[in-house]
Amino acid sequence: MELFKVYPLADLRIERANGSYLWDENGVQYLDMYGGHAVISIGHTHPHYLERIQNQLSKIGFWSNSVHIPIQEELAEKLGKISGKEDYQLFLVNSGAEANENALKLASFHTGRKRIVAFSHAFHGRTSLAVATTDNPKIIAPVNETDEVTFLPFNDVKALEDYFTKYGKETSSVIIEAIQGVGGIRIATDRFLQKIRTLCDSYGAVFIADEVQCGYGRSGMFYATDYAGINADIYTMAKGMGNGFPIGAISIAPQFKPSFGMLGTTFGGNPLACAAALAVLEVIENEGLIEKAKSRGTYLLNRLKAIDGIENVRGKGLMIGFDVPDEIKNLKKHLFDEFQVFTGEAKPNVIRLLPSLAISRKQVDEFIDALQESIVELKEVTEIN
Repeated sequence: MELFKVYPLADLRIERANGSYLWDENGVQYLDMYGGHAVISIGHTHPHYLERIQNQLSKIGFWSNSVHIPIQEELAEKLGKISGKEDYQLFLVNSGAEANENALKLASFHTGRKRIVAFSHAFHGRTSLAVATTDNPKIIAPVNETDEVTFLPFNDVKALEDYFTKYGKETSSVIIEAIQGVGGIRIATDRFLQKIRTLCDSYGAVFIADEVQCGYGRSGMFYATDYAGINADIYTMAKGMGNGFPIGAISIAPQFKPSFGMLGTTFGGNPLACAAALAVLEVIENEGLIEKAKSRGTYLLNRLKAIDGIENVRGKGLMIGFDVPDEIKNLKKHLFDEFQVFTGEAKPNVIRLLPSLAISRKQVDEFIDALQESIVELKEVTEIN
């Protein structure tokens, strides 16, 4: 059977990793400024993370959610404390798409309504409702098409108010990323998020904060939505939650009362996944990684803003993007080929940076040096041609 390659990057075979570095089969070292799609939150192969998983595996790796699994409660307690949402309930799943799917379904159960509000350039996943609320026609199959989802302009308060005036009483939920990742590191304003909160309260709709990529400390706050000083009704999370071990979750406000059988999963919340997620929270807490994400992010942003040749540098914490002019449109490839640096992108011309929250200042400087040299080299090639 031939493997279908989802995102082929050259013919690279990564063999091992540590901290913010990876090595291929030939021993070539790469600086990881992308964290495997924002997944690596505490660094590759962190010793406490390895110990937690290994210890759990020596006891039990899996059994059904039909029995009591104490480590799930341990994770819920720890997550509630660190996130500041101790009165919320936690439902564990396997991925961000599954988290968003269950959040949207729970909102519809709660309100008895169908209409959903999402936003331009949103990305919420690749399952049914998650796809329907994602603003990308390339991944919307005919079976995903629905008239129940309305896409509004991002950060447009008037469009939001006009929609709710017309459809507010029919609306089940509003789902939003406080910082859009796939959408190009577009940041929701505090005013926009606060207006969503106000309108959801006024019309009885559910506010869903998709924190799958921008949450778990990446923005310099535990949830990126926290910057606006509001609480969402449901938070969805995954990616950095397990530092590479598949796990996702929804955090549910106390006014919601899911009934037995309404939410369910086979593998969600398995002991190994919970051990990984607990290790991540313990490292985040013990090493002050949320504060480090904010300070390292500020340092990286300031250094990027001082570079000639890139445009519109923006971000919060260690979720950063900038625009690439046409004359250096191959910047991502050049950084990889010539300097062995992994970065991400968002079409058509955005570089995304999503490194580990534990990245060092020295590693930030290493990236900046590579970036500056790449820009110079690409401009020289353009001038010659």
